[in-house]
Amino acid sequence: MSEMKESPIITIERRKAVTIIISAIILSIALGYGLVKVGAGFAARTTDGITVTGSAKVSATADNAVWTLSVQESSPKVAAAVKRVGISVESLSAYLINGGIPAEAIQLGPVSTYANQEYINGNPTGRILSINANRDVTVRSKDVRLIAKLSQAIGTLLQTGVNVNNYGPQYYVSSLPTLRPQLLEDAMKDAQVRAIALTKAVGGTIGPVLSVRSGPFQVTTPDSTTTSDIGAYDTTTIEKTVTSTVSVTFKTKK
Repeated sequence: MSEMKESPIITIERRKAVTIIISAIILSIALGYGLVKVGAGFAARTTDGITVTGSAKVSATADNAVWTLSVQESSPKVAAAVKRVGISVESLSAYLINGGIPAEAIQLGPVSTYANQEYINGNPTGRILSINANRDVTVRSKDVRLIAKLSQAIGTLLQTGVNVNNYGPQYYVSSLPTLRPQLLEDAMKDAQVRAIALTKAVGGTIGPVLSVRSGPFQVTTPDSTTTSDIGAYDTTTIEKTVTSTVSVTFKTKK
């Protein structure tokens, strides 16, 4: 019995299938080899250096204070509300000056007013109940201890009937520009000590610095552990802690 021959179409299709399979095998081998080479490259690159974070901190005392207070009074009439605010601002200024603040350190803001409207069931009736008048008083001083003392004793003024909103003083350190270089130097030394300890543990040594990245400075309360990616600056306390960090990559040797 004679053997049946494949049609030309079937032969062509079979050759195509074989070609596709062979191409896929070659491609997979090439990809596998490439990934091995890429992996080896990353491994070599990571073993070329070690990246550590160094830190340094120092205690600092604020030497500038900005204290903002807001005097608020109300009355049925605008003129009366503004007059009452003026009297209260005079009382506040007298409290500050008698407490030791120079008159030139006291800055008065503009008087602002707004109406308190009557509402019934959430809807305005168009009737004005009273007029509120406000005026900010800002004190700037390098005597931070005096500012703290007057802020804590402001209750004696409030007892006289003066309506003052005390937002609390804000304390700043003016010596930060001189502290930063020394802190960065100390943070670099700390990073070096850490890198030496880590490489020594695995029988290696460190070489020159490959890269350095400085982190944001953190100005916090002495007992705070709070940090921020963009830096922190606490203004609520006189005593502060200033912290700097650096990320350093050292070349390593075996």
